[in-house]
Amino acid sequence: MSGRGASVGSRRVRVELGDRSYPIEIGWQNLEGVGDAIKRHTGASQAAVLTVPPVARRHAVRVVRSIRDAGLRAKRFEVPDGERSKSLAQAGKLYDALLEAGAARDTVVVAVGGGVIGDLSGYVAATLLRGLPFVQVPTSLLAMVDSSVGGKTGVNVRQGKNLVGAFHQPRLVWIDAHTLTTLPPRQRSAGMAEVIKHAAIWDARLFARLESEIERVMALEPEVLLPVLERNCQIKAEVVSRDEREAGLRRLLNFGHTLGHAAEALKRYRGLLHGEAVAMGMVYAARRCEAMELCPKGTSDRLSALIERAGLPLELPAFPRKAYLTAVRADKKREDARIHFVALRKIGRAETVPLLPEEIVPAGARIGSGAKRGSGGSG
Repeated sequence: MSGRGASVGSRRVRVELGDRSYPIEIGWQNLEGVGDAIKRHTGASQAAVLTVPPVARRHAVRVVRSIRDAGLRAKRFEVPDGERSKSLAQAGKLYDALLEAGAARDTVVVAVGGGVIGDLSGYVAATLLRGLPFVQVPTSLLAMVDSSVGGKTGVNVRQGKNLVGAFHQPRLVWIDAHTLTTLPPRQRSAGMAEVIKHAAIWDARLFARLESEIERVMALEPEVLLPVLERNCQIKAEVVSRDEREAGLRRLLNFGHTLGHAAEALKRYRGLLHGEAVAMGMVYAARRCEAMELCPKGTSDRLSALIERAGLPLELPAFPRKAYLTAVRADKKREDARIHFVALRKIGRAETVPLLPEEIVPAGARIGSGAKRGSGGSG
């Protein structure tokens, strides 16, 4: 695999945000070059590398070595793995640890890992000393195609996911797709949810490509994987460049997240990966859109079939409708009493529709493992 990957070559996508623009570097077995790139794009003299134990052993040690080889001081900090680390308490522990280690304005915070460590590290970078430079080195598929790009950082609180956070753009996103070979199959599938999401809302050609090649993407064949990563990053970069702070267009990236975030909160962020929740939320949303005649019949079947081939679940966890309504009302995409619900109009196009929570989860809606196709409820 590595031999084929070496022949694919690197790819670059640029996020255009004026003087805060930055590159996304995509390659295969290119992790050793990250130190020079960090030095070049940040001008820092020391680095705080934030990671989780499984990634520390496999990848963060190499990132630290590369940073030191580039002439910067570097120290590694680890937080417990899992969604529960995205907390104000964990952020506070990192503030103390970084300050005790001598963090200053010349310190770059480097996140090495998946979406959790990226979101947490970005929030710490945004708030410590009123803002430190930040670099993302994503090692999960979900982080590579979604959470590492765009500057949304945050932590969870009891009332919901990502309700405390800041927009803080990285100076650089460095992707070594070979790190995905160490990712457990379940995590790989979870990342495919965001890949499918981008195709569903933005690019019908990409969706069709996934329909013909998703098994090869999942198998991490570099000649198929790298172009898919590049296209996903292009989509995210285009949306972020046009709507950095989620005033309109960027809300489309929340397709599947209204019910997905609700499910995560109801499960108390245990036993359910974010990508799995998004997959379930996309299926529910597509069925609901069909029921409200917002998209053609059969749209949800096509989406469900691709999601299922990615090894992802289709049905939301079984909780009472009242519980889902309560969770949906906590959605940060709310305006007055209505939610900016992302509606799929057809494969490759979506729009936001202001809906009441009772319209999103109508009376009689069947939610749970026993639900059948069309279970989005009747309009």
